[in-house]
Amino acid sequence: MGKIKIKIDYSICGDGNKIDPRDCTICLKICEPAIFLLHPSLKFQKEDDPYDPKIWRVTPVYPSLCTLCMKCVEQCPENAIRIRN
Repeated sequence: MGKIKIKIDYSICGDGNKIDPRDCTICLKICEPAIFLLHPSLKFQKEDDPYDPKIWRVTPVYPSLCTLCMKCVEQCPENAIRIRN
């Protein structure tokens, strides 16, 4: 098995674009090995209030744990997740 690559399209999900991942969280809930992390976006480090960040993103931090079940891809309402092996 090769190295698994998981891409999130941040022009759709996160970074203040179409979907706020805090409103969805489907990928976070459906992933049994829990490879995703929801965190404030580092792309926008100049927030009005650093203790209340408004711009978030989901990042696949443990892709090596991915079982290739594809549930996150199938369940993402905006088709923002891509997985390849």
